Amino acid sequence: MEPVLINGEWRAAIASGGFNAVNPTTAEALSETFPISTMGDIDAALDAGHEAVRALRNSPAGAVADFLQAFADNIETSSDQLVEVAHTETALPAEPRLASIELPRTVDQLRKAAAAVNESTWKTATIDTSARIRSMFGPLGAPVAVFGPNNFPFAFNSVSGGDFAAAIAAGNPVIAKANPSHPMTTKLLAEAAFDAIRETGLPRAMVQLIYRISHEDGTTFAGHSKLGAIGFTGGRGGGLLLKAAADAAGVPIYLEMSSVNPVFVLRGALESRGIEIAREFFQSCTLGVGQFCTSPGIVVVPAGKVGNAFVEACTGFFAEGDPGVLLGPSDHIGQAVATIKGAGAKVLAGGAPIKDGGFAFANTLLATSGESFLTDPVGLQTEAFGPVSLIVRADGIEEMVLIARALDGNLTGTIYSDTQGADEDDYALLEPELRQKVGRLIADKMPTGVAVSPAMNHGGPYPSTGHPGFTAVGIPASIHRFAALHSYDNVPDHRLPLQLRDKNPNGVMFRLIDGRWSQRDVE
Repeated sequence: MEPVLINGEWRAAIASGGFNAVNPTTAEALSETFPISTMGDIDAALDAGHEAVRALRNSPAGAVADFLQAFADNIETSSDQLVEVAHTETALPAEPRLASIELPRTVDQLRKAAAAVNESTWKTATIDTSARIRSMFGPLGAPVAVFGPNNFPFAFNSVSGGDFAAAIAAGNPVIAKANPSHPMTTKLLAEAAFDAIRETGLPRAMVQLIYRISHEDGTTFAGHSKLGAIGFTGGRGGGLLLKAAADAAGVPIYLEMSSVNPVFVLRGALESRGIEIAREFFQSCTLGVGQFCTSPGIVVVPAGKVGNAFVEACTGFFAEGDPGVLLGPSDHIGQAVATIKGAGAKVLAGGAPIKDGGFAFANTLLATSGESFLTDPVGLQTEAFGPVSLIVRADGIEEMVLIARALDGNLTGTIYSDTQGADEDDYALLEPELRQKVGRLIADKMPTGVAVSPAMNHGGPYPSTGHPGFTAVGIPASIHRFAALHSYDNVPDHRLPLQLRDKNPNGVMFRLIDGRWSQRDVE
């Protein structure tokens, strides 16, 4: 049984049983057995996390940034082993996906978090000299739990991903709950993180790791009084169970759950480059075997000749494309396809699992009318989380607008329009409706890319997330999820945190001084 990492020690778990990850290519269990931790491990991790909170107050200035930098360096040093193990556990391609795209992105976001810590503008230091009140964002004073997803073993991992980087940058210890799909990858990342802790002198419980817990213990964990906040990426069902427990206990929880990422293709765009857009759509829908949170699950096009030509081209791409290996069994995809069909959609290509010894599902395209969509928008918005999408033929821009109004909240929404301006009037009618239903509005490209940019919003209205005001990607905004606002009233300068004293501690941090953003000292 593999050990857990609690309070700076790799030790045997207090477990109720064990589990093995599965090689998706063969559907065979891998050799390593990992523990299913009980509340004994959770309670120990929470207690150690609080000790780390207290110890962190005496850590050297810059230690958190140094840790993030050292951790990024350690990941690069171990990159070959990490890529090999992640490929085995997920079947994601070693090249270019894991080695040349996801791992560099993971390292980059850790270093961006380190830079934000050093600069400190993310703290939003605010100084009112006349009222003698000063405030800034700071640590929560309790550990943060991070629940990672199955589809990004590095960039969203509970030990290295965006939620982890943001929580650490805010000054909080992290208790990582690994995804059972890639536990050994997560263990290797935790080893690299723990080495960085020892190199930089942070409290030993700054990063802790458990692999799996029961649903009952998961909800107890989410509602625990010693927990500062939760970051969760995964399915809607599990997310809502954790949210109910966290809300009842007053624990802030930030969820990324489900999204069908609607794409609207206006008439002028279809007439000028319909085949090109059809190819982009197929490539986007099947990228990562459709297991991206920003995969296009619904495409809305005008009914009639030009729309029919687009549907025909898409059907050919889906029917002829080679299916990829899924992260796990395809049962949930089959259930989603059955729900979409039951709501009135017709299968144009695929529609069934592929039984070849591994985990696979045929590239699947369905279609329905705008009228049918408006009759059952709930069923037809079912997320498949696989290489599956639905085309909706809308009867004119008026019906497109009604479809946009009927959408649930999504991470992204895309509008393709004519580059010469033929669709401007239709765009003006559609955009305001779609804007309110998505976190990120996209023009003339498919939604699957998520850049690590300060301007990125990887969030959106429910049910894509639990709160539309926050993002899981994009520093410094993502850090604020795991921070508390600390205010100081009439406190003498020498007793204030460095960032709120009259002298700007590093000369580069922007502070809001009497209503004006400035890098100057208080005069």
